Amino acid sequence: MKLIRNIGLLLFLIGFFTFVGAFFIPSYYLHSNIVERYVSGDEKVESIVLSHGLLNLPFSSSFSFVSKLNDVLLQANDNALEYYGISEKEIDLITYRSNSEQFNISIVDSVFSQNNEVDAYKRKSFYDYGNWLDGRTFSSKEDLQSNVALVVGNIKTYGIISDKGFNKYEIKSLKYNFTKDASGGLIRQRGGLFLFLTYGFCIIGALMYILPKRKALPGIKNNGIYFNAMKNGGWLGILTGAFLILFYIVLYYYPEYMTSWVIMVDPVSELLSGNPAGQFFLYGFLYTLCVLVMGVRMMIKYRHSQYHIIRTASVMFFQTAFAFLIPEILVRLKQPYFDFKNIWPLDYDFFFDNELNNLIESGGIGIFMLGWGIALVLIAVPVLTYFFGKRWYCSWVCGCGGLAETLGDPYRQLSNKSLKAWKVERILIHGVLGFAILMTAGVLYTYWTGSSEILGFSSYSVRETYGAWIGAGFAGVVGTGFYPLMGNRVWCRFGCPLAAYLGMVQRFKSRFRITTNGGQCISCGNCSTYCEMGIDVRWYAQRGQNIVRSSCVGCGVCSSVCPRGVLKLENGPEAGRFGEPILIGNDGVKVNS
Repeated sequence: MKLIRNIGLLLFLIGFFTFVGAFFIPSYYLHSNIVERYVSGDEKVESIVLSHGLLNLPFSSSFSFVSKLNDVLLQANDNALEYYGISEKEIDLITYRSNSEQFNISIVDSVFSQNNEVDAYKRKSFYDYGNWLDGRTFSSKEDLQSNVALVVGNIKTYGIISDKGFNKYEIKSLKYNFTKDASGGLIRQRGGLFLFLTYGFCIIGALMYILPKRKALPGIKNNGIYFNAMKNGGWLGILTGAFLILFYIVLYYYPEYMTSWVIMVDPVSELLSGNPAGQFFLYGFLYTLCVLVMGVRMMIKYRHSQYHIIRTASVMFFQTAFAFLIPEILVRLKQPYFDFKNIWPLDYDFFFDNELNNLIESGGIGIFMLGWGIALVLIAVPVLTYFFGKRWYCSWVCGCGGLAETLGDPYRQLSNKSLKAWKVERILIHGVLGFAILMTAGVLYTYWTGSSEILGFSSYSVRETYGAWIGAGFAGVVGTGFYPLMGNRVWCRFGCPLAAYLGMVQRFKSRFRITTNGGQCISCGNCSTYCEMGIDVRWYAQRGQNIVRSSCVGCGVCSSVCPRGVLKLENGPEAGRFGEPILIGNDGVKVNS
């Protein structure tokens, strides 16, 4: 058995390091066909790319290629700003020719009076961005000049960059698309081979390492868990966490550097959706494989509990079918990409204008998807949480919870059980929920009114901030990257807005609770050690007090690791669900609290 596990570990390491090495293998060569594929008819892109020596020039790494491409695009922006931007002299001229008591926007016609493209653009852009100045009075020429300068700044930031240069979204898209298509070498030529050498070896190796554990006696065994460098926050866990953090940073913020990994899964994507893979297909593919393989480990480890076998099978099914396969198949069928199990506000962009328009324009099935998503928020969450607690979603359906329960299970004992951590948890998770609600309200206001300004804030800036810092940074970089450092439910515990919503229903209007039998508790501490949500379960068990906490995801591991059967997950009448704490005296006799 030990030999098989060692061989499995070796295969996994070969696959893993081949995967990492593939990041550095490709060379890059941009030719005209690639440019035409993405910028056909877009003269500003074609002229810039063609005139800066990017075509037919070999690059040995993604770093050098992306750096050169980025320099070219930023230089193009600088040139556009210099050519089409309104100068300081022109700002002074507008101010000089204007009446400070009441500004007339038509003054710009005399300032930009030449019949050429540049002056025509300056006239139009000032009318577009400065029409709010028309008819306003100013206390002085200086006051007028500062407002004119504000308009000019907005034209540069939002007008010229988008119209004549490249905004940050265009830059990000072009860098990714050009880098992926310009990639050449062994991975492009032998994609299937690398797919097997990476994912194939990792899967086979992991299963060879995991499956022999079936021969061990069932039941929870600590087996020196706090002496394990991977599982006790030691050097191996830190390295693992660092890799996960770097992976998520590249995935969300610098996807152009991981195109060699994306190319390897192109055949899988084309098989499912008919389209080449993107960065998030790669992520979904990896995510699903992790849940499936580590789900096997979860079933073997907790095979003494039928509850955990069924629960693990459930998260494996929902991740594979609802989060990965069905959305890709919908795309193949020319329907909207849609994850039927994802619920707002976890699915924070559900009410974004582009998402709503896409669903509405898709006809009947799109309207059904929109209604389904709204029904989940308003009906399914309160009703199912009332009967079953938040465990129906967090521990049986949710993809974030599924990854935490499978890939993250080896790290569950690292969750902080201190009172200070609980106070931080309550502030953060409800703060994120409040942010999500305000952001969505702003998004819907803009969708219905067409105005993006609300109380001096731009709804577009707010949603962008939420997506970058909460949707990507907190949920991804911290939420998963910190598994080996802070336990497997960092995002679920401290950040998930849906968990906060579910938790409030569970705390105040639910039949779910964990009952305890204080007379049987021997204070071994297994329950608290294995609680991934940082609940000091033993504190409740010693007092015979029911556990009714908004953070509890009802995973049931505390019950499964209890050697005395003290803890039991129950759905019962609301009356008395909090129970009365019971203290146990030294002689084993119950003492009234």
